[in-house]
Amino acid sequence: MSPRLPAPPSQEARELERLRRERDLYLRLLELGTSANLKPFLEGALALIVGATGASKGYLELYAEPGGTPGFSLAVGFTEVELEEVRKAVSTSIIGHVVTTGQPVGTASALDDPRFQNQRSVQVQRIQAVLCVPIGEPSIGVLYLDGQDRPGPFSPDAWALAQLFARQIHPLADRLLVKEQAALGMDHTAPLRGRLAVERVAGRSRALAQVLHLLSVAVKTPLPVLFTGESGTGKSILARALHDSSPRARGPFVEVNCAALPETLFESELFGAEKGAHSTATRRMAGKIDAAHGGTLLLDEIGEMPLAVQSKLLMFLQSRRYYRLGSAAPIEADVRVVAATNAHLEELVKAKQFREDLFYRLNVFEVPVPPLRERREDIVPVAEAIVQGLAEAHQGPVQLSRAAQLALTEGVWPGNVRQLENTLSRGWALAMSEGSPVIEVRHLFPDRPEPVNPEEETYEDATRRFQRGFLERALAQSSWNVSETARRIGLARSHLNDLIRAHALVRTPRK
Repeated sequence: MSPRLPAPPSQEARELERLRRERDLYLRLLELGTSANLKPFLEGALALIVGATGASKGYLELYAEPGGTPGFSLAVGFTEVELEEVRKAVSTSIIGHVVTTGQPVGTASALDDPRFQNQRSVQVQRIQAVLCVPIGEPSIGVLYLDGQDRPGPFSPDAWALAQLFARQIHPLADRLLVKEQAALGMDHTAPLRGRLAVERVAGRSRALAQVLHLLSVAVKTPLPVLFTGESGTGKSILARALHDSSPRARGPFVEVNCAALPETLFESELFGAEKGAHSTATRRMAGKIDAAHGGTLLLDEIGEMPLAVQSKLLMFLQSRRYYRLGSAAPIEADVRVVAATNAHLEELVKAKQFREDLFYRLNVFEVPVPPLRERREDIVPVAEAIVQGLAEAHQGPVQLSRAAQLALTEGVWPGNVRQLENTLSRGWALAMSEGSPVIEVRHLFPDRPEPVNPEEETYEDATRRFQRGFLERALAQSSWNVSETARRIGLARSHLNDLIRAHALVRTPRK
């Protein structure tokens, strides 16, 4: 007698099981939502929904406001290569379709779906079952799931869980996004500014506050300080702030750019020279150490200092005495030496291009200076300080439009503050030539090209291109009625006007 197979669960039992799973998901999301920080909450929530739906991969993207640029994105189950492909193709992919239309997408096989089969990311990753739903209305984000152990589309239960997830995560994520945005507006440097002379140091980020904290410690000691960081991050300005905040503030601050001096003149430039010590020494020449007596000497780009001079600098740091070129009489020096470098001195030491003993003598108190990409909330304050300085010196525009501020914040600045200053100086000049009291996006980026090959564009390029196209379509649908467009896409009218200027959108006359 063959064993009896268990009866399939009744419809009522299946419904009870579905409700149980939805209840468990809801309660778990509420529990995760008690987190005070956005990232841990999102990480836990994404892992939860991936497991609940049986997906193998999940991607979650949130925006600080509807139609804005991605503020947070997280992934589960993707390799680094796959994740980079998702981010590069976000504006043209399934995710972009959901963000644009506000409608969920499900397919049993993206490879066979006429809507998506020609997309590069779909072909490269051989994407099969996909479930993608918007978060919020208007959308503040998107949940993307793909990959299952079994063939075919995601089940109706998976659909229900994903949509429940999107509904429940919206208010929780929105609350934490508001908190994160409020934190971005905080001036973390305020408690330290009263203790330091840092009027020329613009910014408010937590990263800059850490730098100022190190400065507040360094000013209390006579120890050598080494500023490290990428080119253009403002190391020399911070060195000047260190001097101005120290007991030596009444003395001179002398800067030597080690990369700008010819090797043949380096020694006399630093230590001075007696008359006749070399062909250009027609009289006794004072060196930079002598000029900095009683104050601070900054050796910028210290990694470029010739080895022959390094040994004499080491002797000076050890004894606080030096010799002018061509003289046998030692000179006592009362100078604090600080150095700055964008090079990795440890690597130069290994390559025998920098003395190890000098490295340890200089690197007593290191102050790492972060690049702009690690303190993006400082971009606007830095930009405003630069524009104010230009206006005070030359009587021109003194204000950045909100759209210009937005464009600067979204920009990529590999040259850091120096590159930002160059862009602003050019934009300021263009605005002044037009007689404009305000610097607009067109002044800052007059020749910004659109990416030619979408496969080579960056994530920011793709985001900017999607935003521009989305706004153009939305404005065209309402015949450029800005108020109506803002209402339909869920933006404040003032923010939409800022975006129109940021993307240089112009109404095309009807033919």
